Amino acid sequence: MIETLHSWIIAVNGVLWGPPMLILLFGTHIFLTLRTGFMQRHLGRALKLSVTREKGAKGDISPYAALTTALAATIGTGNIVGVATAVALGGPGAVLWMWLTGVLGMATKYSEALLAVKYRVQTEDGTMLGGPMYALEKGLGLKKVGIMFAFCTVVASFGIGNMVQANSIASLAKETMNASPQWVGLILSGVTALVILGGIRSISRFCEVLVPFMALFYVIGCSAILYVNGVYIFPALKLIVESAFTASAAGGGFAGATVVMAARFGIARGLFSNESGMGSAPIAAAAAQSRNPVRQALVSSTGTFWDTVVICAITGLVVVTSVMKAPVALAGLKGAALTKAAFDTLPGIGPIVLTVGLLTFVFSTILGWSYYGERCAEYLWGKRAIRPYRIAWVFAVYAGSVLTLQFVWDFSDMANAMMAIPNLLSLLLLSGVIASETRKYLSEGHLDDLTSG
Repeated sequence: MIETLHSWIIAVNGVLWGPPMLILLFGTHIFLTLRTGFMQRHLGRALKLSVTREKGAKGDISPYAALTTALAATIGTGNIVGVATAVALGGPGAVLWMWLTGVLGMATKYSEALLAVKYRVQTEDGTMLGGPMYALEKGLGLKKVGIMFAFCTVVASFGIGNMVQANSIASLAKETMNASPQWVGLILSGVTALVILGGIRSISRFCEVLVPFMALFYVIGCSAILYVNGVYIFPALKLIVESAFTASAAGGGFAGATVVMAARFGIARGLFSNESGMGSAPIAAAAAQSRNPVRQALVSSTGTFWDTVVICAITGLVVVTSVMKAPVALAGLKGAALTKAAFDTLPGIGPIVLTVGLLTFVFSTILGWSYYGERCAEYLWGKRAIRPYRIAWVFAVYAGSVLTLQFVWDFSDMANAMMAIPNLLSLLLLSGVIASETRKYLSEGHLDDLTSG
């Protein structure tokens, strides 16, 4: 029975995550980039706003805390293993397509957050709630579709946001330290409980410390590898650009790939990594202290910049330069094996960077997604669902550490697609609102009005 269901889910995923979905997501990125007047040109202002506290504004946490919470959920194994998979299947050109997906995806992440703040609601105890489910209900009058989004988010949160992440940590600990999955599960569950039982303020405080550390550590570590591989950097950049637009023959440690393959796998890995269009990050954005939707939207857009434009790009450069440095040793490797081999090119430091990077990236995903699922559970069943959800979340972390989870992973992929579809619907149908708010605060002469109104 389970095997039959699993086969059916795999077949459905083949349709849901096929070319139409990738075209819809990438097309939405392009459409919203144009609709917002290329909001990416305001990146400098957005970065400044992300570390600026707005006094007197409504919200549960600071804009920076909301950003780091969203980044905690977004930055994960896709930034490391996913990039290597894209390079192995699509060739070096996939790195450029992934980078372009990040640049354009900033407009979608901006738009999601704008709607989340504009349509958020305040509960009797002062808590701010928002996200695609509220945009669908209050902006479009589609409450049933909002319920579908919230339910799929709860399901996906326990899968991709929890159990498969815990399983990744347990597997890594067993491989590198021969640690028992049971003990890893107990420790991981205990630490998770200490953080999430305190709610969004506790999660955000932890993420404010963890996210900058893990990102900085990883970037510095990758920079050390690139320093050692320095002679290959410019040839690698040239190869990445050329391979993105011309078919590449097999050789030099890389498999042959067409332009379509480079674009397909680069775009797919970029979309899955930064989650722009999935509808998850705006749930955290809605909790931010902000007097107008555009301010927090700009802050949220920097999440895609850091996730894909910076971290995925530097990972891609590490992988490509390492393959060029050791083409015979790394030829034919894919996914996790290619990632490990690439980082092993710098003995001692490389494996440490990879291990610490994976551990922190994966654990942060568990924390960030716990908040997403909790807010959607509250939308569906009210505040009475919060504590049972948190308790179930902690137990799921342990279960994920000791179980084999391919079925859960595939089921969560399906739930993620079912999240993306209604979220993209709200973005496209409310694009007029997005454009109007953007003109109001980002038009010429009103750029300094982002702290008022």
